[in-house]
Amino acid sequence: MHELGIVIHVIDQVEKIAAENNAEKVVSVTLEVGEVSSVVPDYFRDCFEWSKKKTKYMRDAELNLIVLQALSYCTKCEKTYLTTKHAKICPHCGSNETYLVSGNELNIKDIAVL
Repeated sequence: MHELGIVIHVIDQVEKIAAENNAEKVVSVTLEVGEVSSVVPDYFRDCFEWSKKKTKYMRDAELNLIVLQALSYCTKCEKTYLTTKHAKICPHCGSNETYLVSGNELNIKDIAVL
């Protein structure tokens, strides 16, 4: 389960930002998670709930996950499509000359503090 390592990294970053901004506590953290990022949201939530108890600023923080769709781009017909439905084959022209545009990211979108 690699989610724990990712959670620890995210928490370290949020704790650092909270300290730098003289926050009293972190109320919520919003993350953007790509649907093909290899992060399983339920596992991530479980790891977050366990890990936040060991922090200075995030003990009561709420986690909000925004799942971003995976989109691919076809260089042959220059169109985008949903990766999860069609994988590497473009549904518009049948080409396999495609690449992932979005959907594999994990970004800290917002941190609410007091």
